[in-house]
Amino acid sequence: MSHILDSDIKYLPGVGPRRAELLQKELGISTFGDMLRFYPFRYVDRSKFYSVREIDSTSAFIQLRGRIVAMQTLGEHKARRLIATLDDGTARIDLVFFQGIKWMQDKLRIGKEYVVFGKPSVFGQEYNMVHPEVDEATLERLQSLGTLMGIYSSTEKLKGVLNNKAFAKLEATLLSKVYDSIEETLPQYILDRMHLCGLKFALKNIHFPESVQALAKAQDRLKFEELFYLELSLLKQKVVRTNGSTGVVLKHIGNAFNRTYANLPFPLTGAQKRVLHEIRSDVLSGKQMNRLLQGDVGSGKTLVAILSAMMAVDNGYQACIMAPTEVLANQHYNGIFKYLEGTGVNVALLTGSTKTAERRRIHAGLEDGSIHIIFGTHALIEDTVQFRNLGLAVIDEQHRFGVEQRSRLWSKSEVAPHILVMTATPIPRTLAMTLYGDLDVSVLDELPPGRKPIQTVHWTETQRGKLYEFMKQQIKVGRQIFIVYPLIKESEKMDYKNLEEGYMAITEAFPAPEYVTAVVHGRQKAEDKAFDMELFAKGRANILVATSVIEVGVDVPNASVMVIESAERFGLSQLHQLRGRVGRGAEKSYCILMTGYKLSAESRKRIDLMCQTNDGFELAEADLRMRGPGDFEGTRQSGLAIDLHIADLAKDSPVLTTARSLGEEILAADPLLKDPRNELLQRHLRDVRFEMKDYSMIS
Repeated sequence: MSHILDSDIKYLPGVGPRRAELLQKELGISTFGDMLRFYPFRYVDRSKFYSVREIDSTSAFIQLRGRIVAMQTLGEHKARRLIATLDDGTARIDLVFFQGIKWMQDKLRIGKEYVVFGKPSVFGQEYNMVHPEVDEATLERLQSLGTLMGIYSSTEKLKGVLNNKAFAKLEATLLSKVYDSIEETLPQYILDRMHLCGLKFALKNIHFPESVQALAKAQDRLKFEELFYLELSLLKQKVVRTNGSTGVVLKHIGNAFNRTYANLPFPLTGAQKRVLHEIRSDVLSGKQMNRLLQGDVGSGKTLVAILSAMMAVDNGYQACIMAPTEVLANQHYNGIFKYLEGTGVNVALLTGSTKTAERRRIHAGLEDGSIHIIFGTHALIEDTVQFRNLGLAVIDEQHRFGVEQRSRLWSKSEVAPHILVMTATPIPRTLAMTLYGDLDVSVLDELPPGRKPIQTVHWTETQRGKLYEFMKQQIKVGRQIFIVYPLIKESEKMDYKNLEEGYMAITEAFPAPEYVTAVVHGRQKAEDKAFDMELFAKGRANILVATSVIEVGVDVPNASVMVIESAERFGLSQLHQLRGRVGRGAEKSYCILMTGYKLSAESRKRIDLMCQTNDGFELAEADLRMRGPGDFEGTRQSGLAIDLHIADLAKDSPVLTTARSLGEEILAADPLLKDPRNELLQRHLRDVRFEMKDYSMIS
């Protein structure tokens, strides 16, 4: 787009330095272009007038027409306010102003008729309107009322300085200033094929719709453009990388793989076999593998990772398996030995806690190739760690690692290692296509044999006695219990039970020496955490009281009860992850969601869904619908390639699918976008990349 859109927002007439600073801080608007792409989030029909009598608790922004019949100022200093009473012939309503009192007093006249626009609120038993827009009901004003008026999202700080009407006025000024400089961002052949309107029409009608139909056209166009460029950006990276990358060819299946396979205590599921076939064909292709492995909690991802590592070892290469926490890295490491008998494979563990002498030994073993598989945390990507020949890197819970951190792994090998990214956070298809659009996706959608579904129940505070009884019965038959709290320290604003109080209550109800209770939370020293974790993992503690640090990967087959305190504080995805910590043995397992008695409608919906289904993907879809992608675990860190101003990944998945398949078709015919018809795509892709670095050459 042309340079005028890069102009600093303070140069827009009506903005100036003070407002510019506020717009930047509150809404992230720094340039003309940012302002132009800041769209209304909904629209109000300004051709309709409501009567005061029609107002009820569900009324959003509405328009009234009536006479001012009284005005008075009340209160002192900061609490000073002007109250103007409007009568429309059906009833009266107070218009309340806390700011600009003098200006409003001069503007309003008793007995005159006005058009008032705002959101009704309740004060005492009466409705009022705080800071509504007020215009004289002149013939000219009444005729100028359009059908639809955009409502822009704002913040408390901004509302006092720029109300909705003033904001819309700035958008109108901006449009008139830049309209002729707006350049089309989609080639004509795409506009024709997709039946889309031009960009000028779209931007004008998204802010100031001529009609309901014009608004729909503008929305369709802008949503498609955003999702198309998002997908094209990801797909192009994938094309560039696949065409330009060479990967090590892992031809042989030898002793390491075969002996490990023979040592498995139970047969692989059909899903595990399918994923191993997909990985096998990747590592034979001569291209670098970049595969995302999604699998619900307990679906056997780690086993797939270990068998893939053995493919590397059989071909003379090393493998590294990175985990987001020391607890998980330790667990992966300790869990591998039962599969290693007779393989001759040498494994090591490197984390932040590894002692200096041991660290030196490991560094040397990695450099001379005598260590075949290394488990670890972020410590693995430190510059001092060098491999002799890294053939496969497995990254568990990828959203905890930034792309930039991953990229440091590639520099440790002459040829880019194969990459297997694993996540136990079930990601809805639309989101997976977007967040991991440049990776091939495999899904483990079967649970290993012998796994029983976990029974989930919802109890409130009044049933605490019943909970303690149930826990005692479970401990009596030899089971162990997790209790998870959302907070460590009491917060002034929240009366949720916190971990410290909870721990005291549990040790009172389950006194030593008859019962042993361990505790784990994020503020403990690493060695204290490891000690208590070990106590529970080895079966020496009956109860583990923890914060959600245990969410990722803690495996205690004998733990059959998960109690989640203040369950309403957790998102669906987190609740599901926590529930997956039990049900790992052959015993019947339970998840008990404890909440206060009063729940918001949304919390109740989440809790009910948890009780109804064990399917992580079903819950993830629901979570995306309820909370939107911005809140979805990990998406903030992953960062979409392009900011979405209007498209919604939860609601616009058909548009996303269409946009992606068009992107695939274009790149299949013209992988580097060299065709003159696609010159605009190439140019615009560069423009919209913002701060995003192109990692297509590395992963």
